[in-house]
Amino acid sequence: MKLELNIANQLTIVRVVAIPIYLLVLYINKDWSNVAATIIFIFAGVSDFLDGYIARKYNMVTDLGKILDPIADKILVAAALIALIDLDRLYWWIAVIMLARDFSMEALRNLAASKGIIIAAGIWGKLKTGFQMVAIGMLSFKNVWLGINWFLLGEILMYIALVLSIYSAFVYYRDYFKNENKGEPAQ
Repeated sequence: MKLELNIANQLTIVRVVAIPIYLLVLYINKDWSNVAATIIFIFAGVSDFLDGYIARKYNMVTDLGKILDPIADKILVAAALIALIDLDRLYWWIAVIMLARDFSMEALRNLAASKGIIIAAGIWGKLKTGFQMVAIGMLSFKNVWLGINWFLLGEILMYIALVLSIYSAFVYYRDYFKNENKGEPAQ
């Protein structure tokens, strides 16, 4: 694999570097550090969107990016969920279900890839990711601001993300095995 450090891959690498900085700042666990951690997390989430967008729009998709981007995403989310559990901002069982879903999806994608089938991200998985990322940001923020309890709102959004997580996994598996039995690739 040729090491191609285009702008999309550089953004992915910056996201990986941002993860320990986010954790370090989050663990200070003061009002100001919660704000700083949230800003870092938002940057990481936006860079996830941007690197993929740039790679596709400007034809910068590389093997390195195909491998590194999903790994960076999983590490970011797993690290954030584990830290939020440790800081008593998230129930452990929510993180276990969400991480188990993500690992099971990787297993399904690997199975499909071994048969020459690509499982693209569907709307339910994208919604799950969106709600999950916003919820993690709000749970990281933890402050009341503009009269809004962002932590409570984050908890509500995390429950929505949890339901979407379970449902999207069901849809991916159902569609894969339904189409596999027909000899068609999963959508």
